[in-house]
Amino acid sequence: MKQIQLGKIGPTISTLGLGTMGMSDMYGTKESRHDTDSIKTIQAALDMGINFIDTGDYYGMGHNELLIREALKGRKDKPVISVKFGALRSPVGEWLGFDTRPESVKTFAAYSLIRLGVETIDIYQPGRINPAIPIEDTVGAIADLIKQGKVKYIGLSEANPELIRRAHKIHPITAVEVEYSLASRVIETGLLQVCRELGIGVVAYGVLSRGLLTGALTGQFPVTDFRAHAPRFTGENFENNKKKVALLQDMAKQKNRTASQLALAWVLHQGNDILPLFGTTKLNRLKENIQAAEIKLSADELDILNKTFPEGTFAGTRYAAPQMGLVVN
Repeated sequence: MKQIQLGKIGPTISTLGLGTMGMSDMYGTKESRHDTDSIKTIQAALDMGINFIDTGDYYGMGHNELLIREALKGRKDKPVISVKFGALRSPVGEWLGFDTRPESVKTFAAYSLIRLGVETIDIYQPGRINPAIPIEDTVGAIADLIKQGKVKYIGLSEANPELIRRAHKIHPITAVEVEYSLASRVIETGLLQVCRELGIGVVAYGVLSRGLLTGALTGQFPVTDFRAHAPRFTGENFENNKKKVALLQDMAKQKNRTASQLALAWVLHQGNDILPLFGTTKLNRLKENIQAAEIKLSADELDILNKTFPEGTFAGTRYAAPQMGLVVN
């Protein structure tokens, strides 16, 4: 697989990354997730050339990091691992807020190092920005971890341009993780330009809009599934969005590709400073998504996609109202 450098100062990585959240949390039910399948998927992704894995210490309350550790056992070539921290959760999975105080940053890192079984975390970043805690304090704490050899690079997640600039003054930021897809293009109005100005890479999650752009979703989600409560996937919004996805499916068929592959290819064509993440626990989906890296889109094809799916095309916000205040929108 082709490789790129993540930002001006970051590591060399594959052009696609594997997001592992759904292996532990957020989608489906606990009964629908199987560790054996997830481990096989991670290992297969690495065998196929992916060398970037994205996780969070709060995905399954530590379960996700332990899963990755198990998948990496015995492997000589270790991938770049990006870890998000800060979310507070109860034993039953409730979301209780975000703690990005310096002392908490270092505590969270200590636990992640043990769970992952590594000496150093490659990229470490707050999963969300707590407005009550200065970003300078949070980034300064990660910078201390870099000096101690416990972290290599600093990232941010869902940070707005002002916060990115402030953080970058304290210590160079390697990457900003943010949702970006044909269904969520808000970063094009400012955040993307700031990252390019400062030489910061963009790690794009939700490139398939949590499965919406695959065309495979029915709208019937268990109560434990994030999408059961997200405006984009409920009621009239979802019915309207399925019509938009049908357009994408028709365009993909013209290239003998799937809607997922076309959506991924579009993100890949937005610049070598953008790393698309995708998540799956199925080997056939893994292969399908990796094949997106082979797709070449002409200028005319890109123009049609851009005009068909401008920002605001899809109905409903990507998170429920309380969470929208913590993301770029």
